[in-house]
Amino acid sequence: MPLYQDAIGEMVDAFARLPGISRRGAERLTYHLLQAPPEVADGLARAIHDGRHSIHYCQRCFNLTDEDLCPICRSNRRDKTRICVVEEARDILAIEASGSYKGLYHVLGGTISPMDGIGPDDLHIAALFARLETEPIEEVIIALNASVEGEATTLYLISHLRDKNVRVSRIAQGLSAGSDIKYADHMTLSRAFDGRTEIQP
Repeated sequence: MPLYQDAIGEMVDAFARLPGISRRGAERLTYHLLQAPPEVADGLARAIHDGRHSIHYCQRCFNLTDEDLCPICRSNRRDKTRICVVEEARDILAIEASGSYKGLYHVLGGTISPMDGIGPDDLHIAALFARLETEPIEEVIIALNASVEGEATTLYLISHLRDKNVRVSRIAQGLSAGSDIKYADHMTLSRAFDGRTEIQP
């Protein structure tokens, strides 16, 4: 029996290392998979393996995709004149679920955080500025999280967008200080986009 117990412990430990999964939750997932038909666990393992080896960053916006360009960048139905700047790819999922925005995106891959050694050159900021030179962008919507790092990154972007000949706005209404976009409800995000304010150079 020791080997059987060790194997269960390894599964529990693996699930418990995932964000948002408690030890008790990890145990529930482990026993669910052990009691489910083998194809359930096999399918999960295959999806994780295939996804981890085929999903990468979109060449244009740095969203996650399994092709060169993500579905949003490939779509002919998106508003090509607006680009929404977000911190991470998960923020796109939240905004898309709200149905409040139909333009393009640009994922920075984080925020400026000197305490963590993250500066502008460590993010996809240069790629954003390059897109403004080659794409017909008229408005840049800054939709970063309401944190100290998010505010610092927003101010940095604003200061460098002044000479880019684009309208710059930011979502504000409905998002309280310290809140994350990916956890906001659809109505809050919709109001935040509808109530976005233009930032004057």
